[in-house]
Amino acid sequence: RGMKTLALRVERQNQSALEISKFLESHSKVKKVFYPGLTSHEGHLIAKKQMKGFGGMLSFMLKEDTFKAVATVIENLRYAHPAANLGAVETIVGPPATTSHVECSKEERLRMGIPESLIRYSTGIEDAADLIDDLDNALSKLPD
Repeated sequence: RGMKTLALRVERQNQSALEISKFLESHSKVKKVFYPGLTSHEGHLIAKKQMKGFGGMLSFMLKEDTFKAVATVIENLRYAHPAANLGAVETIVGPPATTSHVECSKEERLRMGIPESLIRYSTGIEDAADLIDDLDNALSKLPD
């Protein structure tokens, strides 16, 4: 049944994820954004050649490199739901420390290049402006 709207949903997720990534990249409390649709992403040129859109998945690192900062952001999101799964019609958010890499120690994650402040964000089909406002509000809870 979902195949009828798949193209529309993916198009919306692509557009929203790019808008959100640009917002996060310019935010003072975000250190780095990982999204192939950004020209700053090291794989952007390859992705541009190979993809029609850049997908709904992105991740970002907070400047405050602590799990406490991650928890603060996630606890203050109203539209993004914390979960270990990804790729739903609603926006899902989760840190690798408690989802995909929960069985690894902090030191093991660091050796793999996964900082404590990394947040994975699977963009849903909600309005991009609402999701950006939600992120802005959650990030505002971090100390300057």
